[in-house]
Amino acid sequence: MSSAGSEISDNLTTRTLSGISEVDTIRLGVDLVSATRKNIGFLRTVNESQWLHETPTILEAIRRYEELWMPLMSDLTVGAPPPMILPPVDIEWVWFCHSLNPVRYRQYCESRFSKLIGKPAIFDEENEEYALMRCREIWEHKYPYEPFENEVDSDSENPICVTNEDIVNEVKRQRFLYSKFSEPYMCELVYLIAARQRYKGFLYILQKFSDGCSLFVPASDIQLMWLTHLSYPMVYAEDLKDMWDDMGKVVGVWGNVKAKDVEETKKIWEKTFDLPYEKAGGGLALEFDGIASVKPSIFWNVSDTDVNSKYKSMLPRFLLEVCIFLKLKSGMKAMQQDIKCDFLRLRMVRCHRELKLGKPISNFSHNSWQKVWHLYCEFGTKGLILELRHPGGACFKGSTLQGTVEFRWNNLLRAPSLTMEREIEQFRVVISITPPVQAQYLLKCVPDRVTDDSGAMISDVILRLNRYRPQEGRWLSHTVLDHAGRECFVVRIRVGGGFWRRGGETPSAVKWEDRIIEIREGFWSYVAGSIGRAPEKVVGTATPKEPTAECQAAWDFSTGDELMINWESSSSTSGLKFTLKNAASPDSLLVLLRGRKMQYQGRKQSEVEKEAEEEDDEGFVTLVRFSDENSTGKATALLNWKLLVIELLPEEDAVLALLLCFSILRSISEMRKEDVGGLLIRRRIKETKLGHRDWGSVILHPSSLSSSSSTSPYIQPWYRNAKAVMAASTDNIRRPPAQNYSPAEGGDKLYKRGIIK
Repeated sequence: MSSAGSEISDNLTTRTLSGISEVDTIRLGVDLVSATRKNIGFLRTVNESQWLHETPTILEAIRRYEELWMPLMSDLTVGAPPPMILPPVDIEWVWFCHSLNPVRYRQYCESRFSKLIGKPAIFDEENEEYALMRCREIWEHKYPYEPFENEVDSDSENPICVTNEDIVNEVKRQRFLYSKFSEPYMCELVYLIAARQRYKGFLYILQKFSDGCSLFVPASDIQLMWLTHLSYPMVYAEDLKDMWDDMGKVVGVWGNVKAKDVEETKKIWEKTFDLPYEKAGGGLALEFDGIASVKPSIFWNVSDTDVNSKYKSMLPRFLLEVCIFLKLKSGMKAMQQDIKCDFLRLRMVRCHRELKLGKPISNFSHNSWQKVWHLYCEFGTKGLILELRHPGGACFKGSTLQGTVEFRWNNLLRAPSLTMEREIEQFRVVISITPPVQAQYLLKCVPDRVTDDSGAMISDVILRLNRYRPQEGRWLSHTVLDHAGRECFVVRIRVGGGFWRRGGETPSAVKWEDRIIEIREGFWSYVAGSIGRAPEKVVGTATPKEPTAECQAAWDFSTGDELMINWESSSSTSGLKFTLKNAASPDSLLVLLRGRKMQYQGRKQSEVEKEAEEEDDEGFVTLVRFSDENSTGKATALLNWKLLVIELLPEEDAVLALLLCFSILRSISEMRKEDVGGLLIRRRIKETKLGHRDWGSVILHPSSLSSSSSTSPYIQPWYRNAKAVMAASTDNIRRPPAQNYSPAEGGDKLYKRGIIK
C-alpha cells in the first residue's frame, strides 16, 4: 500500500462523519437529495422504455441532441443560468449520459460553444410539466419542421449519420445503469440524506489524501450521489474547481478495480472516521479483478401500486438490509488467550426465536473493521441481539453468556447515517441498516375443516347453534396465512350437496361443472375453540369448463381470465403447459412458465446440479406479465401449486394467484388420479408455534451464507428448498387417519370422487 496509511495514522485526528461540514469540504451547489430522487425515477423510466434503446432511436436521439438541443441551450444561456426548460426524454437521456464523462463533456461544450452548458435544477413534478411544455413552445418556434418527440421508426433501414462516437459509446455504456441503483430503499429520504453525508465524507478524504492514493473506490450510495452531481455539469464544475484533477482518481460505475485499491480506500476512510467504509445499502458493487461482486439472494423491486390494498385482511410486509461489523477496542493490542475461544451469537428481538447464528471471534483485530454478518430482516423482527458467549457451562455443555447488546430498528432509523455503534465487552460493534421498504407478500395455504354451503364448519357445535337444522353442502376448505401467520383468506372447493342424517341420508357428490373453487376474504369467526364460520365476502371464484381441442383442462375465473392446461403424460408434470387469456385486457399478457424463472432461477450450475434443480422445480410456476411498457416481461409471482405456497409482488393480485394455484392442483390431481397436494386432508395440521420459525423473516446474504455454520433452510429464500421450509413449519405433516373424521362430513369416497374423479 502507498504511504497514505502511515501518513494518516501519524498526523490525523479522527473526525466524526456527521461533523463534516461545508467548511471542511466543498459546498454543494445543488440539492443532491431531491436531484437523486428525480434521477432514480428518470433512470427507471428509461430502463422500462424499450423503444429508447433501439439503435435507430439512439442515433436519432444523438442527432437531435447535437444538432438541435445543444445549440438551442447555448442560445438561451447567453450570460444567464440554464433556462428552466426540459427536453424530450430521448434527448434528456443522451444529455444525462454525456454529462457522466465530465472531461469529455467540458471539452465538447467549450470546443463547440466556447462555454459550459448547464442543466436546470427542476425537481417538482408540476414544475417539470411546465418546463416540458415551455420547451415544446420554444422548440416548435425554433424548429418548425422538426418534431418535438423522437418519431423515428425503430425498424427503419435508412442509416442516421452520427459522427460523435464518444457520445454513442457513452449512451451504450449506460444502457443498464438503472440496475446499479434499482433497490427501492434508494428513493427513501432518510437513505438519501445519509448518502449525501457520506458523499461529503468521501470528498473530504479525496481532498486530504489524493496524493497518497492512486484510486478511490466509491461505495454504491456514494457513487449514486456522485453520478447525480455529475449530471449537473455547471454545478459540478463550480463545486469541484479546486479538485478537478483529483476527481479523475474516482473509479466509475462500470470500473474494474484491484483489491488493493479497495483496501486503500477502506483504510483511509476507517482511519479518518473510525467507521466501516461499507454499510447496508452502501456496498461495493464493482468488479474486483474482473470478478463481479456477489449479488443479493433476494429480489428487490419497486412497485408503484399495491393492488392488494383492497383486501383489508392482507397486511404489507417490509424488509430492510442489515450489516454488522466488529473490531477490537483500540487498547487491546492482541486478543487474550482465554477469550480466543469465545464466539458471537446473533438472535432476533422478535420472530424466528430459534435462529441462533454463531461466529468465532479469534480472527478479529483492532486495526480494521470486519464484516460479521450481512442479512435481510423483516421490520417486524423489531431488532437484533448480539451475545458474546464462552464455550462450556454447566456440565461442560452449551455456553455461558459474557455480554450482550441490543439494537432496535426504530433507534437505528433515527441514528446518523442509519448507523449505530455499541460496545460488548472488549469489542466495538457497528450496525447499519437501510430504510424498510415493502417487499413481496408471502402466502401459504393450510388444510382446514370441511364447511357447509354457508361457510360454517361441519360440527356438532354449529349444529346446536343452528337448533339442529342439518348443514347442507360439503366444501373442502383451506386457510390462507401470511408471513406472520395471520389468516387472510379462506379457499373452499365444492364437493358435495345434501345433508347427513343418522337415518342413512348422506351428502352426495355434485356435478363436475359445479365443483367450483371459491375464495373468501378475511379470517374465521371462531365460536368454540377451532370451530368457526368462514368470512362472508367472496372475492374470487374458479369454475371448471369442458376442455376444448386446444387443452385437456380449462377454468373460468371471476377475474375475467381463462386458464387452459395441457400435459404430454399423465405420469409426469414435465410436459405441463399453461395458457392464460383475458378478453377484457388483450394488451396485458400474463404468461405462466413452469419452474422457477427469471429472478427466482438459480445461478449457473453443472449438469448434475441442473438435473437436481429440475426435480426441485416440480410444482413451481412463475407468473410473468408483458405489456407495451415492458416487452421483456416481469415476473410478478412465484407459485408452488403442490405445496400451495405463493410469493407475489404488491402489483400482482393475490386472489388471481390463489385461483391459479388451486385450479392447477385440482386439474393435476384429476390427471394423475391421486391427491398430489393434500387436498383430501380435512383438519388443520398443527403448526410450529408462531415466532419460533418464521419463514422469510431473516435471509442471509450469500457472502454471509457461505461462512455460516447454520444449515437451516429458513435463512435462505423459501423457494431454494421449499419442501424443507414448509415441512419445518409443521410439527406433524402426516394425514390424519380416516376415523378422526366425523361421519357428518362425508366419507373418503365423496372427497376422492370430488377431487380425483
